[in-house]
Amino acid sequence: MTSSAQSLPRRSAPPSVAGTMPAGTVAAEDVVAYIEHGTAAFHRTNLALFAAGFATFALLYCVQPLMPVFAEAYGIGAAESSLSLSLTTGTLAFAMLVASALSEAWGRKPVMLASLFASAVLTVLAALMPSWHGLLLLRALMGLTLSGLPAVAMAYVSEEMHPRSVGLAMGLFIGGSALGGLGGRLIAGVLTDLASWRLGLGVVGLSGLVCAVLFWRSLPPSAHFTPRPLRPRLLLAAFADHLRDPGLRWLFLEGFLLMGAFVTLYNYTGFRLLAPPYGLSQTMVAAIFVVYLIGIGASIWVGHLAGALGRRRVFWAPIVLMLAGIALTRGDALWAIVAGVAVLTFGFFGAHSVASSWVGRRAQHARAQASSLYLFFYYLGSSVAGSLGGLAWADWGWPGVTLMIGALALTALLIALRLVVLPPRQA
Repeated sequence: MTSSAQSLPRRSAPPSVAGTMPAGTVAAEDVVAYIEHGTAAFHRTNLALFAAGFATFALLYCVQPLMPVFAEAYGIGAAESSLSLSLTTGTLAFAMLVASALSEAWGRKPVMLASLFASAVLTVLAALMPSWHGLLLLRALMGLTLSGLPAVAMAYVSEEMHPRSVGLAMGLFIGGSALGGLGGRLIAGVLTDLASWRLGLGVVGLSGLVCAVLFWRSLPPSAHFTPRPLRPRLLLAAFADHLRDPGLRWLFLEGFLLMGAFVTLYNYTGFRLLAPPYGLSQTMVAAIFVVYLIGIGASIWVGHLAGALGRRRVFWAPIVLMLAGIALTRGDALWAIVAGVAVLTFGFFGAHSVASSWVGRRAQHARAQASSLYLFFYYLGSSVAGSLGGLAWADWGWPGVTLMIGALALTALLIALRLVVLPPRQA
């Protein structure tokens, strides 16, 4: 057994058994245990995953509050400026299908670490890129590099955590993602007002490098992972098997609908609040994204509640909150808009926490592929709906945007109610 594996928590054998083991027999104390909450390994693991989630979503979403700035600086429309995010998420969706297979062959931690470092470096380069199309190219490449983390992290949690701790660990990871989404938007928005958007992107990129070092030093190596060679036929067979399960198909579609509604609302809220009659500054618009902090509490609380009461009984409730939040943003008062964004944020992160952990538990094998399929639809929803929302904004303004995302959320609610009576998957 390697020295890295020896640092992991182990089950202790009774002294009478351990002392009478015949030579050559593997003692119970040599069996690597699953990581449970309350242990030092759990704290180290979640510190690393929290940092990884923070960096990933800060690097991904730091351009979202800058879309109106890009539109003005480069003389482009809202739909084209949204490509700075949609190209990244679109590339990310497809690349994630391959990244999970690479992690099966190369290991979870190496793939996640390379993903963090490469994405942070590309963000720094994007801050220095003079042309719009060059910036879009770097953002598209970021979709490739970022693909090595979300699905692989979900697989790592499913493999290394005790089943009682999976929901809490996933909630903490998504909480770090929520804080990263806030931090990336806030840093980029505030520094754009104080200096320039290039400084904002550069600082976000440097913070990603810091998080990558923290991840490298804190995450325990995999103890329940068995490397497998890259076999495209087996990969396609795993995808096909997951898609044959009706429960997983519904959950994959939920990822598309929930993320599509969430990202579209955030993409065009900035355009609405920077324009008359509100005329807010870039810093004030970025400050509204502080409601992202609600996502941290929502993902942890709803994830824990789903573990206690059952995912079927809980999943539909946060989606109802999303619909309520969309309805609030239809009002003209600034407080109603902010409250609506906050309510939708709570509902989205709660629903995403339940759906993502449900995929990991329902998939009985090849969990990295199941996670990557969920995130494929998740980020495809971000890319497709995020760009289509720009057309709705250009043609019908905010009523058009809310009509579109309301339809997505309502469809998600109907599917959640269908999942209430979904039979368990047979082994």
